[in-house]
Formats: sequence, C-alpha cells, structure tokens
Amino acid sequence: MSATDALELFARGSAIPAHPLALTAQRRLDERRQRALTRYYLAAGAGGIAVGVHTTQFAIHDNGLLSPVLELAAETVVAEAGRPVVLVAGVQGPTEKAVREAELAAALGYHLALLAPRAGVDEAELLDRARAVGEVLPVIGFYLQPAVGGRVLSRDYWTKFAAISSVAGIKVAPFDRYRTLDVLHGVCRSGRLGDIALYTGNDNHILADLAIRNRFVVDGRSMDVEFVGGLLGQWAVWTEPAVRLHAETAAARAGDDSALRRLLVMDGALTDANAAIFDVAGGFRGCIAGINEILRRQGLLAGRWCLDPDEDLSPGQFEEIDRVCAAYPELTDDEFVARWLDHWLA
Repeated sequence: MSATDALELFARGSAIPAHPLALTAQRRLDERRQRALTRYYLAAGAGGIAVGVHTTQFAIHDNGLLSPVLELAAETVVAEAGRPVVLVAGVQGPTEKAVREAELAAALGYHLALLAPRAGVDEAELLDRARAVGEVLPVIGFYLQPAVGGRVLSRDYWTKFAAISSVAGIKVAPFDRYRTLDVLHGVCRSGRLGDIALYTGNDNHILADLAIRNRFVVDGRSMDVEFVGGLLGQWAVWTEPAVRLHAETAAARAGDDSALRRLLVMDGALTDANAAIFDVAGGFRGCIAGINEILRRQGLLAGRWCLDPDEDLSPGQFEEIDRVCAAYPELTDDEFVARWLDHWLA
C-alpha cells in the first residue's frame, strides 16, 4: 500500500473510525482484542483508522502505550487490508514532543498526523508547532470541543493554519455551528480550498455535515465548500452501516435528492443515539466508556474499562444506551459483528 494511494483516498473522502483502546480487567493492553477491533474496521469497509486520538484515550501518550498501540494497528492493516487504508496517528503535546510522536508514526508507516489542540499557548505557537510536525508527516488539524479537552480558536487561526503547505485536512469537531463555520471560512480564505480535505468530527451533526454543500461569499467571491469524510468516535461503533451512510452522503452532495432527504431524516436518529453513547446529559464524562460499552455488548471488548478507574458510564447512561439500541436497529451492526467475531478474535 503506497502512501500516495492512501493520501489520495483521504483527499477524496472516507469513513475513518477513531480507534478505541482494548484493555483487560487489570487495565493493561489487550493485544488480541486490539487487533480484533482493527480487523472489524477493515471488514466493515472503513477507509482508514485514527489511532492515538481522544477515543484511544489521550493518556496513552504519557504512559508508554502509544508505540505498541500504533504498531499493532499498522501491522494489522499491512498484513490484512489488501487495499489502500489511511493510517492517521494522533500526536500531541509541545512542539518537541509532537515532532517525536510524528517521527514514531512515520517510522511505523502512518500517513498523516492528527494534531491535537494544546492549551496554555497562543495561536502563533500552535501554528509553529503545525509547521514543525508537517516537516515529518502531512498534518490534519483538529478543532476539538472544549468539553473534552479542546479550546476555542479564531477564524484567523484557521485561515493561517490552512495556508500551511503541509496541511492536508482538518477534523472539525467543536460541536458548535458558529465555530464550524469559522473553520470553513478560514479554509476558503487560505487560498488552499482545493488542497484541504474537510472531515466532520461533529458527532452531533454527522449526516447533515456530510450531505450538504456550503456556499459562502468570501472577499467578494462565491465559494463552495463541503465535508468529504468523517473521522469520528461515533464511527468506532456500528461501523458497517456508517460506511454505507458515508457513501450515501456523497450521492446526496452530487445531487441525489432522495438520498439527501433520507439522510436528513436519519440525522436526528443518529444524533439521538450519539447523545446516549457520548453522555451528553453527563457533560460527556462517559463518552469513551459509552463507546466501549457498545463494543462490549457486541463481544469485541471484554469490558468497558478505561485507563482511569474513575472513568465509567454516568448515572442513567446505561439505560439510555439500551433505549437507543432498541429504537434505531437500522444504525447498528450486531448481526455483522456476530457473524465475524470469532474470526477477528482468532
């Protein structure tokens, strides 16, 4: 699998799950189930996987797990994919640390670095960090919502960020329409609209982001901008139907009005399901545990354990997950997983 093929696939648009972390009851890496998750995403037709990101738990960047987790995913993809698959590595921290992590990812065969936001520094320093990481790997920007560790960034920041030649894409995940538009305006103003692949990470607006084309007047010019893919924690579960939905959104953007209507109706159901899994009622405290709970129910994970023993479902979240699983069977892939689970775990 060539890097060129993977980067072309990323630019065209793809469904990319944010890869969870499989742990034992002792909160150690469960390599067998970690590989099984990667096999699941490949079998479901995902165009790529993102590893070392929020869904993988940011703590792995500081506890020695980053390297083995990145390596397991890359080895599994190379050995079993048989097709181009985009490998995205999450990198974070100060510039020197982020560059080291990007160098590790590049050595393991990753194609892009998803650059997590950093608190406590000004936007100019963040831009310098992006340029430094971009000397190692093409960069994906990441607008992460403040509730789970992100920060507010200005429209001017996104204009300057998108203008960096090594930036290949942006994951837009502020869970806020106004801030989402700041990114889109910034890309339009950067002069690199045709070079930037926009991926939604807005788990509260997935299908609507992907199904419509946005039109803005920027500096007197009318410009069309669209999301070509999703890089999502929500797509770490129920991935097989998510891949089909992503394909349908491309048809909707191309003018299939019936597809557009179906997707906009389904957008509410998917957002309702996401609210339960991501624990909106609990301020997103149970979002990773919620993802893991779905995978536990399907047998892909042995439990919903997180690295932090205090991180678990919020009160009432288990029942909410019960509700949405029963209400929206068309969003789930339980039968698909059951059919192949033993093979993935073998």
